[in-house]
Amino acid sequence: MKKIIIACLFGLASVSAGEISIAVAANVSYAIESLKKEFKLEHPETKVNVILGSSGKLTAQIKHGAPYDLLLSANMKYPDALYKEKMAITVPVIYAQGALAILSVKERNYCAEMYVLKSANVKKIAIANPKTAPYGVAAVEALKNARLYEKLKEKFVYGESISQTITYATTAADIGIIAKSSLYSPKMAHFKEAIHWADIDEDLYTPIDQGMAILKRGEGNVEVKAFYDFMLSQKAKEILKSFGYKVL
Repeated sequence: MKKIIIACLFGLASVSAGEISIAVAANVSYAIESLKKEFKLEHPETKVNVILGSSGKLTAQIKHGAPYDLLLSANMKYPDALYKEKMAITVPVIYAQGALAILSVKERNYCAEMYVLKSANVKKIAIANPKTAPYGVAAVEALKNARLYEKLKEKFVYGESISQTITYATTAADIGIIAKSSLYSPKMAHFKEAIHWADIDEDLYTPIDQGMAILKRGEGNVEVKAFYDFMLSQKAKEILKSFGYKVL
């Protein structure tokens, strides 16, 4: 009986702690504050800690025991792997679909779409590292399908995450392939479509299905489950759409 009481007390502690930790793919960094703000309207007592990074790096941290409760990945590969290894307790679900865009600080002619990357004054092209960032995988796929990869690969400057790639695209590189969602943040509002940025044809890359799963540490925590449910709610979908994502 004593063991049962102790177990119950630990269970209550885990669900009433009032603080949860979410590992969030870098591309969601532009939308996460709006999502947190909306969530807090219904759950004012819950503190949501956000850890940003590339999906690959966050997954590696989780495998090494990082104390995260929920993963918002930039693809399905990483949460699927964690679920198979029993480090995630829920079957991964898609919470949004991301998209790629080309961005340049300088005004450019985007009529030729991706072929703007071949411009004579483009010496460095920022892309996310495909080894750690799903948006990097999509960028490489798009470049290969456009038959540009081999011609341009010597110009690539790799960002560890998509957020670092955006920094490179606006500083160290002449142009970059980035997450479209970033362009909807207030800090990026001065970049204009068809002048500074353009969509990449979605037929050139596999849809970027962004996956979510509750991790082992979040098991039994009602606040983690509340945020998980919120991410699938109509309110969250509206916020994600306002940042350029597609929602199912």
